[in-house]
Amino acid sequence: MHYTELNYAVQDAVATIELNRPEQLNALTFKLEAELYQAICDADADPDVRTIVVTGAGRAFCAGMDISQLEGLPPEDIRSRRHMRTFDMNRRADYQTRYSYFPACSKPIISAVNGAAAGLGLVLALYSDFRLASRSAVFTTAFAKRGLVAEHGVAWILPRIVGAAHATDLLMTSRRVEAEEALRIGLVHQLSDAADFRASAHAFALRLGREVSPRSLRVMKRQLWEAPFQSLAEAVCLANDEMVRSLGSEDFREGVAHFVERRAPAFTGQ
Repeated sequence: MHYTELNYAVQDAVATIELNRPEQLNALTFKLEAELYQAICDADADPDVRTIVVTGAGRAFCAGMDISQLEGLPPEDIRSRRHMRTFDMNRRADYQTRYSYFPACSKPIISAVNGAAAGLGLVLALYSDFRLASRSAVFTTAFAKRGLVAEHGVAWILPRIVGAAHATDLLMTSRRVEAEEALRIGLVHQLSDAADFRASAHAFALRLGREVSPRSLRVMKRQLWEAPFQSLAEAVCLANDEMVRSLGSEDFREGVAHFVERRAPAFTGQ
């Protein structure tokens, strides 16, 4: 697909999706939103891709929705079919809404937050599997300062990441959270200096794609995102079923072989 508002590239089995509206701080338009969805689908379907990095061009990650897109938009249009995703009967319905589709992707998604992540920009990062941040990054929910609410399931996902107390604080105050605090409260996994942030994020994605089994990542991602809807017994039953399958997989045999032979792994994802 030809993209106009994002850049898409694959290197070393890492698909990098760069939101590319730097003058507008990568604020989302309906077109960029559609392109991002398609880029995630393309990366998920590409057998040469093992991990996905989402980042922003220029000095911001994503400043939320471009206000110009909302001018004259009827309030009920937020539920319009034109903004919804194609429904897939093989995927959990919870992860097929307008912005919650990242968990439905079978590959790890890493949000590399290079600058401001506000509103919907923060929502995208929250639905990612990993959040890496530049030390110059800043986070804000922003919604309350715009007269809005906790949009697109953020009241569900944010407490699961930072806990109820921090989530209440961040949502109701809409205050800025600097990178160091984001790391301390568990909002991000890792910080890097701005000068080498892109290289650091790529290296993280590269290690994830090379050092561990893609098959294991695929199954574990499903387990982690299914768990909030399961009882402990259901989670254990799923784990037991998947363990049986993993013991018969090529990646399990390779996992044992590279350990015994003291060499780098050569996982196939099978």
